[in-house]
Order: sequence, then structure tokens, then C-alpha cells
Amino acid sequence: MNLLDQLAANLDGLREQGLIRTRRTVDTPCGPRVTVDGRELLAFCSNDYLGLAAHPAVTAALREGTGLYGAGSGASHLISGHSRAHAALEERLADFAGPHLVEARALYFSTGYMANLAALTALAVGDPDTEIFSEALNHASLIDGARLSRKPVKVYPHADVEALDELLGTSRASSKIVVTDSVFSMDGTVAPLPELLALCEKHGAWLVVDDAHGFGTLGENGRGALEHFGLRSPYLVYVGTLGKAAGVGGAFVAAHATVIDTLVQRARPYIFTTAAPPALAHALLASLDIIAGDEGRQRRSHLARLVAQWHDGLRLKGWTALPSRTAIQPVVIGANQATMDAAAALYERGFWVGGIRPPTVPADSARLRVTLSAAHAEAEVARLVDSINEVNAQMERSRDGA
Repeated sequence: MNLLDQLAANLDGLREQGLIRTRRTVDTPCGPRVTVDGRELLAFCSNDYLGLAAHPAVTAALREGTGLYGAGSGASHLISGHSRAHAALEERLADFAGPHLVEARALYFSTGYMANLAALTALAVGDPDTEIFSEALNHASLIDGARLSRKPVKVYPHADVEALDELLGTSRASSKIVVTDSVFSMDGTVAPLPELLALCEKHGAWLVVDDAHGFGTLGENGRGALEHFGLRSPYLVYVGTLGKAAGVGGAFVAAHATVIDTLVQRARPYIFTTAAPPALAHALLASLDIIAGDEGRQRRSHLARLVAQWHDGLRLKGWTALPSRTAIQPVVIGANQATMDAAAALYERGFWVGGIRPPTVPADSARLRVTLSAAHAEAEVARLVDSINEVNAQMERSRDGA
């Protein structure tokens, strides 16, 4: 078998397991109503939780940013690519996260994946006697960051504070790093951050929090999971994503100034990549204005009402809607093909909902990942709920009659 035949056989194996991934082409701006491959759909699959991706103020700021700074940065931040827009955004982000950190500073990255790789590898590189303690349901970028650190990694069970306490208590490492998502991307549940921080302070460990799905949506002012729980500590290293609720792109790490200085000197994903276009940073200043202002609070309130409406309306048999109170609302079906059949049935009814299968989620827990946005109307959510109830009933009748 030649090399291409071997790859083709591997792809055939994925198809047989119902695990092949496909792409659809979107012809319109990101929003609840999109045109996909020429067809108009209601989208319940993006992470644009506050509906800012096509917000007029944000898009106007992006246009203004290209006029001020051009299209690209031209180099890495440490060569010539660090623009005034980047500096202004980092100052604003440090102020935004500052109430929950000590001597806060922030560092802007092109993607959340890079930010997570940078935070874990840079914290670990300074001490050969470092150990990382990773949540079982962490995002792939956190898992990869831990692997790339080349340090021992211990995985603790999902949200199991007692198990983590035991692991930290028996560790003899001189440097310890606990890392967790705040809102778990495939479950929508929130990590027990107050208990985790208490353990880190007790055992002298860093707590790295990836708030990709909490930033902008949690907290009175949208400051995310740290505001949601009222946390503050020098042990916190906070990662926020700017391509989800903020509606643009990139991510940041906020922490004590000494931590950020360490990342600038040691974080390879920061040092050795071209800086993101300055216009994006300029647009993000407008996003932060919205998130922190009255409009942001109104959008978060509307999103909370949609979440309540979703749970009140579901009437499922054989499927399980997880008890999430965030914008992420999974419906666990179990089997891979049944999940994709359900997603296809919804697509035919005019709804774009993602079907999630292993290895993104554990085996036999394939699910529909419904994401709600403040840009959705209550009538649109009602239509989706009715359609999911109908598809569920039809598929259960078909299964029972088989």
C-alpha cells in the first residue's frame, strides 16, 4: 500500500464510524440568519454569543483601523509588528481584568490556541521540577500546551476538587500548575473555580483559567468567570478569547506583570509569529466598549432569557439536554450516526446545528451542540425548540419500530 492509499484507507475508516468531518461555505456575515451554500438558515452553531461579529460599531471600527494601520502588521511583536493599536488593546484588557488580578498586565495573541500554548509552556520552562494538573474535559489547546511543556501531567476527573487536592498534596514538584476551562465548550457547565483557587493558594500552585466561553457573557460587566465568582489572586493566570463573545478574533493572557514579562521572554507562540493585524485590535476596543456598557448588560440579560426559554420548552425522550445555564446547550444523543441524522433533519428544516462526535467528546456521547446568541429572537429559539422536539419524537418512533 502506497502512502496515498494508506491515507485514503484511514479516511474510509472514519466514514464507516460516522466520524468524517465536512465544511459548509457561508456567504453572509456571521449572525443568527445566514446563507450557507446558497441556502438561508437559522444558525445555532457559532460562538458569537453576544451577536457582535457583525455589530455596526465593531465593523465601523475595523474599517477605521485599516485606514489607520493598513491590512497587516508585517512582523512579530518583538521585531516591528507591535502597533499602537495592540498597545492600546493590551492596556484596556489589563484594566478590564484588573479587578481580579494583582498588578495586572495583558498580552494579545493571534488565537486562543496560541495563548494557551504560550501560557503553559512559558510558565513551565523556568523550573525543571514542574508538574501540571489538567482537568479531564479541558480543550485540546490546553492539552497540547501541557504536552508541549514537556513536564509531567496528571489529569484529574472532571470538577473533582477532592481528587485534585490529593494530587496536589502528594506532589513533590517545586512548581505546580493547575489548568482548567471555565465554561466547558462541549458541556456548557462551569468549573468550580473558587474551590480550585483555594486549593492552588493552599498548595502554592498557579491556576490557569481558559475563559474562552465565559469572557463577555459571565459577570455583571462581562468580565467573565472571575467576575462571576468574585475571585482575585496573584496566583491566577487568565486567558480570554476575543473571537467569540467579543466578535472579532485573537485572545489574551492577563496576569501579574511578572508573569506577562515571562511570556514576552519565553513564550514561543508569541515570539515567533507575525502579530495579528492592528485593525483587529482597533475593532476590539469597540467590542470592549459594548461588553462593558449598558448594551452589553442588556445583551447578557436577553441571552439569559433565551437559555431559560430553551430549557422550559424541551420535551425530549431518549436524548438528554445537559443542565447548562450558559450559551452552550448540548443535547446528548449517544450514537455518532444518530447524531448526524438529527443534525441533518434539522438542517432540512432550516436550522444549522453542529453535530459533535468523538474524539471531541467521549465515545458514546455524541451530541448536538446548540449555541444561543443575544442576536437570536425569542421566536427563533421557539422554532428551534419545536423542531428539536419533533425530530426527537420522529427518531424515537422510528427506533422503537425498528
